[in-house]
Amino acid sequence: MGVKAGSWAFTKATNYTNTAFIIKSIGGYDMSNECMAELLFPDVKQLPADIYSLFPPRNLSSSAMVTRFAPSPTGSLNIGGLYATLVSERLAHQSNGVFFLRIEDTDKKREIKGSIENIINSLLYFGICFDEGPTFTGDDMGNYGPYKQSSRIQIYKVFIKYLVRNGLAYPCFCDTDDLQKIRISQQDLKVTTGYYGRWAKHRDISFQQVQEEISNGKPFVIRLKSSGSSDSRITYHDLVKGEIELPENDQDIVIMKTDGLPTYHFAHAIDDHLMGTTHIIRGDEWLSSVPIHIQLFETLGFTIPQYGHIAPIMKQVGASKRKFSKRKDLDGTAEYYREQGYPGMAISEYFMNLINSDFEEWKMTNPNNTFRDFFINPSKMNASGALLDMNKLSDVSKDVISRLTGKQVFDYLYDWSEEFDSEFHTLIDKYQEYTVDILNIGRTIEKPRKDYSKWSDVKPMIAFFYDELFEKDVLSGYELPPNVSFDVAKEIVLGFSKTYSFTNEKDTWFNNIKELASELGFAKNMKEYKANPNNYKGHVGDVAMVIRVALTNRTNTPDLFDIMKVMGEKRVLSRLHTFFGHSF
Repeated sequence: MGVKAGSWAFTKATNYTNTAFIIKSIGGYDMSNECMAELLFPDVKQLPADIYSLFPPRNLSSSAMVTRFAPSPTGSLNIGGLYATLVSERLAHQSNGVFFLRIEDTDKKREIKGSIENIINSLLYFGICFDEGPTFTGDDMGNYGPYKQSSRIQIYKVFIKYLVRNGLAYPCFCDTDDLQKIRISQQDLKVTTGYYGRWAKHRDISFQQVQEEISNGKPFVIRLKSSGSSDSRITYHDLVKGEIELPENDQDIVIMKTDGLPTYHFAHAIDDHLMGTTHIIRGDEWLSSVPIHIQLFETLGFTIPQYGHIAPIMKQVGASKRKFSKRKDLDGTAEYYREQGYPGMAISEYFMNLINSDFEEWKMTNPNNTFRDFFINPSKMNASGALLDMNKLSDVSKDVISRLTGKQVFDYLYDWSEEFDSEFHTLIDKYQEYTVDILNIGRTIEKPRKDYSKWSDVKPMIAFFYDELFEKDVLSGYELPPNVSFDVAKEIVLGFSKTYSFTNEKDTWFNNIKELASELGFAKNMKEYKANPNNYKGHVGDVAMVIRVALTNRTNTPDLFDIMKVMGEKRVLSRLHTFFGHSF
């Protein structure tokens, strides 16, 4: 898509190191535009060539992609943004390119304190590593900063001034009433509303008129003089959706607001060009802005990056699906998943299933590889919007956690609990080795247990191991099997305590339980019990269950023998003593 006749374009010399800024004009130079530019921007002395010298081209291979995540600091990172960001990060890093974070903070009214830190925290937690961008200290990491748009205002003004100087942009002094009158007239005539063509009141404003308005203190915006026509269409190839045809932009869009700050449309074009962005992945709500963005890149003489527009992640609500709502859905923010304790790597791995459907098959073939070893293909993404399946996410998360060692689980749990569960953090900090032993139960076998889908699951499932929590739990009593009275249970616990030895092997331990069962009128095995249930008080499983309850106050736990080995002899005898009510 070339620049239309009658428009201007800024182009750089073939050799980028040449700082000369070449202005190409079709239609001649207008001195009044030069005067207008100086009147509007008297303090802007730099030329685009000066800016280019600060942002040399990246030394990357032709196949390397440069991508970015450019959020506004207006609150928690939403789950859709996290999803799109993972795509951007993977595209960059799988091509040996660069992924950077840029904060689009020119709308100070909407900025929420702490948002930038929250965004950085979320990215790091979910394993999305950026090569360049702002840091917690406020400094920038990388050579193409500043990475906050609010610190780049002078850069934008250099380019806006040049657009005005060359007749490609102009000041507009219309206030809200003026714009409303234009809209009413358009609606009466049943024509497209907006600021364009003959409706653009200040499109051909003279230097003298500008002087007069400014001397009267009239506020103004700067608008791009569109060369587009609503009768023409553009075609571009979307990385996700394929070939797309859209009407050209004919609106004279605002590129600088009355406060001197650039609009998103303009700032992103300048930044993405100077930072060398090659591919932009974003939500498909931006699809309608493509004609504006392409027009901006063409007008400025910039190479147009490749765009990919992702459909929003959907939420199942009853029988229907809908987009996540920041206001309605707590589970629509990245912060929710961090607070719940879903491992960042699990979220990222689950997202890979949504990004490319062949990831799951690849993972089964490569179980020991991480999601970072899989090469995504944006053209194979779900163009209609993937459904966030919490059950599937839990399954993926359980699988991810099951592959960790007890020590690795402890380290993740330690960091998570420090922020989100201080009571639990205090306990596992006090009993670090004990906790690692607990977490290793059922983990060292070929097919490890898959108990936890998130870190918040761990405390309820292992709380009984800690005396401080167990003692609180049993204050309200023990939950015995329904067919075993408390008196019989006490007999079982007393009998077991007499034969218990920490050094017993598992076979010896279980044989002792079977003998105890027989002595107390319980069947040694289920086969005997099923043959003559009326002859027994129950079966050996009931006896083992009573011991389990005495030690854990749970009816469902990992292997009882393993639990006792981790608890240790002193703790086991103490709990048996607590249950029975006197020393043995």
